[in-house]
Amino acid sequence: MTNKEKIEINASLRTPGKGNCRKLRSEKNIPAVLYGPKTEPLNIYIEERDAVKYTKHGYENTIFTLKSDDKAVNGKQVLKKSLSVHPVSRKPLHIDFYVPDMTQTVYVNVELAFTGKSQGEKDGGVFNAIRREIEIECLPAEIPEKFEVDITGMNLNDTLHVSDLSLGDVKIITAPELTICSVAEVKEEEVKPEDAEAAAAAALADPKAEAAPAGDKKDG
Repeated sequence: MTNKEKIEINASLRTPGKGNCRKLRSEKNIPAVLYGPKTEPLNIYIEERDAVKYTKHGYENTIFTLKSDDKAVNGKQVLKKSLSVHPVSRKPLHIDFYVPDMTQTVYVNVELAFTGKSQGEKDGGVFNAIRREIEIECLPAEIPEKFEVDITGMNLNDTLHVSDLSLGDVKIITAPELTICSVAEVKEEEVKPEDAEAAAAAALADPKAEAAPAGDKKDG
C-alpha cells in the first residue's frame, strides 16, 4: 500500500547558530536541515504546527514536497530522517530531512499491520506480535505506507517468519529466518503437592502465638 498523497510543507532558508535556532523556536518555527546525494546541505526552518503534525506516527515514510520562496529549497522532495524532541514537552526541536535521488532505491523500515483474529486465539491461545516492522529496498516513490499481514489462518503454536511474507516485487532486507509473530498455547502453572502443603502451613503459622520460654515469668 503506497502512500500516494502529496503533502506540501512551507519551508524557508535560515541562518545557522544556536541563538538563531532559539529565536525561531520562540516564534513557533522549527529548525531543520536538508541533505542528500545530489543536494548540498541547506539550513531551513518549517512551522511548528507542521513539524508536530507530520512527525507523528503514520508519516515515517512519507515523501514531503517543500514549498518555498527560495529556489534552492522550493520543490525539494524529502523524507524525514531524524528528529530531536524536548525531553519534557516532547515538542520537535530539530528535524533532518533527506533528499533522495528519486531514481535510486532507498532502504526504509515499513510497519507490519496484523489483521484479523487467528484460529489459535479462538481456541484459547495468545497472539504475540514479535516484529512490527521490516526493512525493505525500493524506489522513494514506491515506499509502502504499511504491509497488512492476515493472521486468520494461524493455529495454536503456529509461527510466521519474514520468509512467509508475500509482498510482491518488494525486496526484503530483513533476515528471512526472523520471527514476526506467533500464536502460543496458554499453559497453566502446575503447583507441586509439597509446595501447596508448605504454603498452607505458613498461612496457619502465627509467630505471636508462640509460648514464652519457661522461667521467663517471675512472681511479683
